[in-house]
Amino acid sequence: MNASVVAVSRSPTHSFSKPNAESIRLMADLGIEGDAHAGETVKHRSRVKVDPTQANLRQVHLIHAELFDELAAKGFPVAPGEMGENITTRGIDLLNLPVGTKLHIGSSAMVELTGLRNPCVQIDRFRKGLMAAVLDRDGEGQLVRKAGVMGIVLAGGEVYAGDPISITLPTEPYRRLERV
Repeated sequence: MNASVVAVSRSPTHSFSKPNAESIRLMADLGIEGDAHAGETVKHRSRVKVDPTQANLRQVHLIHAELFDELAAKGFPVAPGEMGENITTRGIDLLNLPVGTKLHIGSSAMVELTGLRNPCVQIDRFRKGLMAAVLDRDGEGQLVRKAGVMGIVLAGGEVYAGDPISITLPTEPYRRLERV
């Protein structure tokens, strides 16, 4: 299956869900034009409280549409943008890519993966019980966060639903994505 963009979303406010858009503009070193989380320094309110000068490693939030398929089967129908992601993908195992993976999206945009989204209580406020559905345990009993990945914009450009996505892995040894 070819990897592609299913939907793109943005919100100028710190709302949990983001409305879908025809396109979004990625801006190098900043994030999504018109999105509340764009900027060189962290914009997530909980992280701003800790240190407002820390680098923004969460400029772009991506979720794989396969998660929505899994959640729907568990009785949690979720549509693109409703979990706050900017880019909904299909055909990429986002959660198992290493730190530093580059996603080439559309004709010119490039996002570098920085880590995993750490699900928070807002997920249960959106839909009761959803938090437990986006958390799992692996074979060793380690917590698996399935609520998407975060990245920074290396190269800007316009991104549309249907755009292809290609992957460039970083140099080995690979580092697993951890929460950021």
